[in-house]
Amino acid sequence: MKLIHIADTHLGLASFSRLDPDTGMNLREKQIYDNFLRGINDIINAKPDALIHAGDLFDTVKPKTKAYTTVLEALDRLHTAGIPLVIIAGNHSMVKTRYTTSPFEVLTYHPSGIHAAYRFRYEKIELQDTIFHLIPNMLRVEDYRKAYDQIELSPSHKNVLVTHGLATQIKDKRLATVAEHELDGTILSETFDYIALGHYHRQCQITDNAWYSGSTEYLTYGEIADAKGGLVVDTSTKEVKHLDLPKTPMADLGTIKCGGVHPGDITEEIIARVTQRNLPLYAMAQVTLDGMSREHGKGIDTKDLAGVRENLLDLKIRVKSVEEDTPVPLQQDIRMIDYLQEFGEFIGKRQLSAKQKEFALTRGKEVLQSVMDEHRGTGE
Repeated sequence: MKLIHIADTHLGLASFSRLDPDTGMNLREKQIYDNFLRGINDIINAKPDALIHAGDLFDTVKPKTKAYTTVLEALDRLHTAGIPLVIIAGNHSMVKTRYTTSPFEVLTYHPSGIHAAYRFRYEKIELQDTIFHLIPNMLRVEDYRKAYDQIELSPSHKNVLVTHGLATQIKDKRLATVAEHELDGTILSETFDYIALGHYHRQCQITDNAWYSGSTEYLTYGEIADAKGGLVVDTSTKEVKHLDLPKTPMADLGTIKCGGVHPGDITEEIIARVTQRNLPLYAMAQVTLDGMSREHGKGIDTKDLAGVRENLLDLKIRVKSVEEDTPVPLQQDIRMIDYLQEFGEFIGKRQLSAKQKEFALTRGKEVLQSVMDEHRGTGE
């Protein structure tokens, strides 16, 4: 069976302050919708037997109307092409209680061949010669094991596991996002013909048969070096190939050594690097300034950058000062802040007993996570 595996499309994500002049919509949000639909066309042209989406279809549990209509249009196109969609709920689009209506309830009314797992339980679906074993994002990490223990592999079919979470093999890459759960390494069993994973935004192979397809778009500057797209999977030969899909480019313009250089020359160098790359309209770009110090006064003149910024969706300038080893963004991307880690480091510096620190960390992180979940649910 020929499968295409994608994940983490995050429809509805809005970033930066630029608006689309025709619709008034956040331009980054519109780019993601448009690229998603163009990607669906590319997937249809590849003629897979099924499309797997391994979670985080939407960016929030309460999707915007445009996010819904974009998915419905994609389902129309897949339905016309006769390509079924197998999808699970990821942590961003999974409701937080069993009594809240899931956004997938709406999609299942569509007449297309959509098979969605979002009810906090293991489900399976048979398509041609393959059984898809679906484990969506769960309320508790231990629920993954309970769901997994219900799986009975079919000796007469290919067996594909689809789930969403952070594999223990890359636990040091923790994203610290809403309802993120770590997947027990034993769940990624070699007995499956293929394991389609979602949540980790970098496309990578975890075991011989387990892959993250990664996100289809660059969602933060932390992903600037990652491969983006999907995966084409042949369950018979076990061959897995990268599938390039439409995305908004994100370019790394490199590092500019600033020691002894006049701020005006630094500004000119930034402009030259943007111009030389000949980036498409409304791409994203990042440049690092290494060695900024007091001798540079107020630093570069951002007004002089207005010309190149006009044609970019965003130009991120990271400043690495002489006194610091870690670059920091000139315009901070709040989506890249690990709030739980920041809180942990804050508590670690307080003059508290071990018991007090343990209590403050446990209760504080619970409250902080609750606030993050609530904010995520509002879509703001």
